[in-house]
Amino acid sequence: MKVIAITGKGGTGKTAVAGMLIRHISKKNKTLLAIDADPDSNLPDVLGVKVEKTIGDMREFMLQQRDKLPPDTNKESLLESKVYEVLCEMPRYDLLVMGRPEGSGCYCFANNLLRGIMDKILKNYDVTIIDTAAGLEHLSRRIIRDVDELLVVTDGSRRGLQTAQRIRELAKSLDLKVKQMHVIANKVTPQNQAQIEEYARELKMDLVGVVPFDEMLAEFDLEGRPLAELPEDSRAIIATAEIAKKMGF
Repeated sequence: MKVIAITGKGGTGKTAVAGMLIRHISKKNKTLLAIDADPDSNLPDVLGVKVEKTIGDMREFMLQQRDKLPPDTNKESLLESKVYEVLCEMPRYDLLVMGRPEGSGCYCFANNLLRGIMDKILKNYDVTIIDTAAGLEHLSRRIIRDVDELLVVTDGSRRGLQTAQRIRELAKSLDLKVKQMHVIANKVTPQNQAQIEEYARELKMDLVGVVPFDEMLAEFDLEGRPLAELPEDSRAIIATAEIAKKMGF
């Protein structure tokens, strides 16, 4: 079982990279779970999947029902059944969407139940890929407790790599159980690639790979077409496959 979390600041193409990694790894005879933990919930669109309900909806349901349930109700089993209710089963992977941020009430009760359920669910898969926000919300709350590899997606800029450095420091300060951290430079051009690689070395960042700016991907993004439809000769698809190989896929 391997858990990979993908993060990065807005506009870096984090979710696109997540979608392309899911596309590649799902073809490798691995049982794969994709989790959209970003409040913006763009991963289903990138994958071309329609999602009706989210874990956030089920968490809200449990909060509303907490005082109405019979005393002998197994609340963890009830929430677990609700989580499986929102699991989207695709031919090569399954998808869970965490959904909206929490409201004004106390969600400690539901989150405590959810931690144990997610522990059990993740064990059913060879690989879990989590598209999370830069704030690492779901990781800091320990809803998903252990991460084997944290991938920080940055754009082709010095500022982007500085953001990656801040995320590294945040992960350390939160004492997250992250075994390895890598950086992926996205939307890279021939003009700035050498500069990015040099600055990554200065910051002692493990640059696992670069994804070149791909006009085809940009066109798909503009038109709202799922990246699952990108052809195999897409420059971004080829580069993402090389990154996945370095990670053992």
